[in-house]
Amino acid sequence: MPAPPPVRAWARLTPPLGYEPQWRRLVEAALELDLGPDALAETGLDPLAAARDWKPATVALYSKVARYGGIDVPQPRTPEPDPPVLDLRELTRVRSEAPEHLRSVAWCAIALGWPGTVGQFRSLRRDQVRTTARRLLISTDDGEWAVPGALTAWHAWEAVRNRFPALAASPWVLPALRRGPGIDSHVGGRLSTQALQVTFAKHAVRTATAMRATAAPGQREHVEALAADYLTLSYDSYRRLALAGGAAPVGPRGAVRALRSVHRAARQAG
Repeated sequence: MPAPPPVRAWARLTPPLGYEPQWRRLVEAALELDLGPDALAETGLDPLAAARDWKPATVALYSKVARYGGIDVPQPRTPEPDPPVLDLRELTRVRSEAPEHLRSVAWCAIALGWPGTVGQFRSLRRDQVRTTARRLLISTDDGEWAVPGALTAWHAWEAVRNRFPALAASPWVLPALRRGPGIDSHVGGRLSTQALQVTFAKHAVRTATAMRATAAPGQREHVEALAADYLTLSYDSYRRLALAGGAAPVGPRGAVRALRSVHRAARQAG
């Protein structure tokens, strides 16, 4: 019996609960290439990634969404960060009072000491973060962590968000700054995983642009090399680089890869 047309085949499937927007975008990308669910299971997400220029983190997300929807696509292997060691401090510098910038800076500053996954940051609440004179304290069901070096970024973000009632009332550490396409989306609401991944990528690119524009002549070569790495940096790589730099694991995910990165960097150093 011949396979049904791709549009009809996708219509027969039920989107996985909680991932309806991602499922819709996955279906749209597949239909652009005239691929039904069975064809996608055979080819994997490589054709979609090539057509839409998806980064590895995006491919990993949509692979998970496809499997949740019952499509047995191969699970991609997350690549090791390249380079295995990278100066991440420029991503934690306060450069303006724009809320989007300060939200990303606070995220990056916290992640250097509390390298949670995107999902953990998506669910992190303000009442789980306390400040002392020297550091932030983050409390979750898994324990408590002291995060040094993030106070400046945290206070700058808190000061700006408190100017806007919807952001000030939001319980989330990384709330939405504007309404999205979803029916339940609102300012101060909980961001999606994909929105956070895009937010980080935009911050890395904007940081690279700002570094290049303000580099001193004697530092231009170093800044250009660092900016080039930032242009392709994903949050998943940022997190594993933070772990490789000595941050205590928040959970088991990524810890083994981080240790391997440390060993690889030591071997390359001779």
